[in-house]
Formats: sequence, structure tokens, C-alpha cells
Amino acid sequence: MPNANTLRVAAFDLDGTLTQHKTPLGAAHRTALDRLGEHYRLLMVGAGMCARIFEQMEHYPIDILGNYGMQFARCENGRLNMVFHETRPIDRPLVEERSMQLREALGFTQFIGSNLEYHDSGCLTFPLLGTDAAPENKLAFDPDRSRRRLIYSTICSAFPEYNGFIGGSSSFDFAPKPFDKYYALKRWCGQFGYSTDQVVYFGDDYGPGGNDEAVLHSDVQFVCVDDYHDFPAIAARYF
Repeated sequence: MPNANTLRVAAFDLDGTLTQHKTPLGAAHRTALDRLGEHYRLLMVGAGMCARIFEQMEHYPIDILGNYGMQFARCENGRLNMVFHETRPIDRPLVEERSMQLREALGFTQFIGSNLEYHDSGCLTFPLLGTDAAPENKLAFDPDRSRRRLIYSTICSAFPEYNGFIGGSSSFDFAPKPFDKYYALKRWCGQFGYSTDQVVYFGDDYGPGGNDEAVLHSDVQFVCVDDYHDFPAIAARYF
């Protein structure tokens, strides 16, 4: 049983932890968050933009770190107010050249749509099947991530100025260094007067290359949620 006297913040991943991928919160999950909110400050720590996360959660009143900590927004009176939004430039010719070299080396020269997806923040997505591949083909490509784990280190070494993650169903995501979820949490704690050992984090993507992995290997108390259906029961241990 966790010691409630040492914990002040409950932080969360969204997809796979609180919801199915890109779906709204269920009633039981909202209730669990409400109960946690009676004891802790609640914080969402996401890979996507704050606004997208806020909409997916149907305006649930929670503060949000987005884009691996490049954004932070507070929910106030039912509205999302951006506190900061950082961006980084992308050297498009350079990353295009590197990604095409990877495609040649790894055998992913056939793709549909664009070779890379660029995000306003400076984050990147490298979709192995292309940006416009059919959803069913993306889902069938690597459901257990084993194919991408085999090439994860090779992909990351080609983009040394980024932190890389196995994302979606057939892609890799990149955030400019030093941004990742642990960096986001640590910086946020420093800004708002908490220490990282006062945070409990609930996540599902903690395997090699997962975007919760950095938190797992940190001083933050990590709670594994292997099936989002189980979150209400897991969260009840912390009420």
C-alpha cells in the first residue's frame, strides 16, 4: 500500500492507460480520476498536443503536459489555458536524407504518402509505411512491436539530436532532446514546488522504446497499467 503522506501528484499517460487508443474516458475511469483528485494534484503527461488530449478527455479538468513537455496547459473554469508552448526548428533536408538512407538500408523504400510527418513543435514521426498507408495495414504491421524493437537502436542512432520512441502501430516518434516524459515531469516539478519522489505515475508503454520507459527507470514511483480496463481497480489502491 503506497504511503499517501509522501505522494502529492498523480500523473498519467492516456492511450492504453486510461483509455483505448484515441477514445474518450469511460465513466469508471472518470470516477477513479475524481477520487484520486481528492488526494493528489492530477497531471496528464502526453506525447500529443495539449488541445488534442483535452478534447479526447472531453474537457476533463486536468492539467496537461503535451509534446513530451514542450507544452503545458492548465484547465481553468472548463477551459484549457496554455502556460507555455516551446518549439524547435527542424532541418528538413537533413532528416529527409537520413530517413531515406534508413529506408534503403532496412528495406522500407515502398511507402504511401509522405516519408516523414512534421509537427509544429519540432517533433517528428517516421511512418515506415508512409503517412497515407491504409489503417488496417498499419495495425497489422507490428502489433506486438517486435519488428520495430529489432531496428529501434538503428533508427535512433540516425537521429542523435532527438529522443526516439516506438509510436503508433507502424512508426517511430522523435522529440528534440532533452524532451521526454521524465524530463517533462522533472521540470514541471521544479516549476511548481514538488520533488519527483512525490509523484506517482500510471503508464502502460514502459517496454524498450516505449514513451513511458524513461519514467519507469527514474526516481518517480511507476505503476504499470497493462490493460486500461484495470485502471479503476489499480487507482483504488491510492485513494
